[in-house]
Amino acid sequence: MNQTPNANRLHIALFGRRNSGKSSLVNALTGQDTVIVSPTSGTTTDPVTKAMEIHPLGPCLLIDTPGFDDEGELGEMRVECTLKIIGKTDIALLLCETGDAQEQEWLQRLKERGIPVILLLNKADVRPNTTELAEQIKASCGQPPIIISAKDGTGIEAIHRAILEKLPADFGEQTITGNLVAEGDVVVLVMPQDLQAPKGRLILPQVQTIRELLDKKCLIMSCTTDKLKDTLCALANPPKLIITDSQVFHTVYEQKPAESRLTSFSVLFAGYKGDIHYCVESAFAIDRLTEQSRVLIAEACTHAPLTEDIGRVKIPHLLRKRTGEGLQIDIVSGNDFPEDLSPYNLIIHCGACMFNRKYVLSRIEQARMQKVPMTNYGVAIAYISGILDKIEK
Repeated sequence: MNQTPNANRLHIALFGRRNSGKSSLVNALTGQDTVIVSPTSGTTTDPVTKAMEIHPLGPCLLIDTPGFDDEGELGEMRVECTLKIIGKTDIALLLCETGDAQEQEWLQRLKERGIPVILLLNKADVRPNTTELAEQIKASCGQPPIIISAKDGTGIEAIHRAILEKLPADFGEQTITGNLVAEGDVVVLVMPQDLQAPKGRLILPQVQTIRELLDKKCLIMSCTTDKLKDTLCALANPPKLIITDSQVFHTVYEQKPAESRLTSFSVLFAGYKGDIHYCVESAFAIDRLTEQSRVLIAEACTHAPLTEDIGRVKIPHLLRKRTGEGLQIDIVSGNDFPEDLSPYNLIIHCGACMFNRKYVLSRIEQARMQKVPMTNYGVAIAYISGILDKIEK
């Protein structure tokens, strides 16, 4: 369970006012003192995450958020942090106290994003009028809350059952390779070990893809780009599929057998994490870029720029080679994604292996609503290389 990447866990976020018992509930759900608890309002100043296993859901990530009623300049910043968590949320636990306008507003905000919401009425151990409050919340919010006490554990099992009932129907069904391969198929992975590859380790998309192929009982061969020819010669028959690092797409395409299908880790993750159709459609915007255009490159993880960096060096070089050196390119990383995307003519996102699917889809929807095309590294490179229509997507 501890080895499951956070991006692949069910994201369960807790929302509510300051001192509503969110942190105590996280501790109750995990059975540990995961979060500092205090009667002082505003103890949780930043989102706190805790990975855990909820039977029979499997690996989950609980997210404790600052109170949405926080005040002052710092309070507004904390509420902004809480708002950003919505984009990552698969299921929301909303702690209500009265069902007033503010709680209704947050309930509506979550529902508008298509997030299943479970209402909770906490502190049943100290409230004298719990039943009346529950009826009041049901009347104002349109659904009854689960009555709980994070302090003595009342209602915890009811929360588990409610999460199961609210679990998105397609959660966990998305796979990296889809129907591209089946048991017994030979798959070749082309993985250049450049400066971006951690010494002694593989990058996460490669690890996850290998694990899935093993689960599918495929026959896997891995090589670096310079050993692809030797690898193909060592096989009795051409491989069913070749998965390559996007930055060597064209090199691999020129060497692949005609019978073998070709894709890249990044292209596969465009479908696994987001909307491959929008990514492909958006790639055509590359032809419309000029020296007066502006492009946003978004990275999921933060890292020091490297001389061979695909997002900060290679893709900008490929784009400017087509449009001219005047093309403006902005780069953001981690959660730093602009609310206003209108200044951009194109967004190019990384494979997003560090984000959950919900968050990537929320970014795509944000771009779509603002009519800004958004593609990803692998799709963009395949388009620039002239092979987008010749690869598997």
